[in-house]
Amino acid sequence: MTHRTPPAVSFEFFPPKDLAGSFRLWDTVQSLAPLEPDFVSVTYGAGGTTRDLTRDAVATLHTASGLNVAAHLTCVDATRAETLKIAADFAAAGVSDIVALRGDPPKGTEKFTPHPDGFDNVCDLISALADTGTFNIRVGAYPEKHPEAADMAANIDWLKRKIDAGANSAITQFFFEADTFLRFRDACADAGITAPITPGILPIENWAGARAFARRCGTTIPAWLDSAFEKATRDNRADLLATAVCTELCDKLLENGVDTLHFYTLNRPELTRDVCHALGITPRVQLRHVA
Repeated sequence: MTHRTPPAVSFEFFPPKDLAGSFRLWDTVQSLAPLEPDFVSVTYGAGGTTRDLTRDAVATLHTASGLNVAAHLTCVDATRAETLKIAADFAAAGVSDIVALRGDPPKGTEKFTPHPDGFDNVCDLISALADTGTFNIRVGAYPEKHPEAADMAANIDWLKRKIDAGANSAITQFFFEADTFLRFRDACADAGITAPITPGILPIENWAGARAFARRCGTTIPAWLDSAFEKATRDNRADLLATAVCTELCDKLLENGVDTLHFYTLNRPELTRDVCHALGITPRVQLRHVA
């Protein structure tokens, strides 16, 4: 495998819910920071359940690590004023990157319902953030039909609306085969979308968990992956297979002109780090220590 230039990378974390989670997050950051990511992002939980945890984790990571931190921000279960106050708090902490999302509905509900005094949809949120002139705005994109979309054309139309509302770039939901992203990229270009679209990569730490996640997201599960992981798990070689599968996926994307990759780390850095090393992304700096 040869690459002329290693790709730019970014990493996604989720906020810790307890002390053990805090240690795991910091260990993950320490493990991956030497790869010099363009940015790292911190997620929101379903229904905005980790809003305060996300805000605190973003501020701490920005201060303690020196990394460029992007904060997730959603429309769920908050007024416009509350949401924009959180954005202002991010800006005051020196965080200028936001991943703007509609957000998953709260647990126990099946569909998103706007807060009576909140944003009606993610385009309204993007527009309000763009009006501040403060943020670099990233948004989500779906290379396969979103569970709530009528078809792929609706997916692409919605992404174009988000870009037109003021988003600067997009990160996709994860997928298992490179052609899924490449077809989507071409269709977006045909629709006149010129903003950068970064493929989202999910290293498979646990196939059963990844499979269940994929079913919820509408991500196609190739039959060959089912059989491959069934055999690899039986032979106690699942980690080796996961590294090979993810590296091959990334390699094919790079061969087809992709130059940035966004990894969903699940706060478990080992597999992401191994894949990055296989792609020629090697440690260049050490994470700074805070006095």
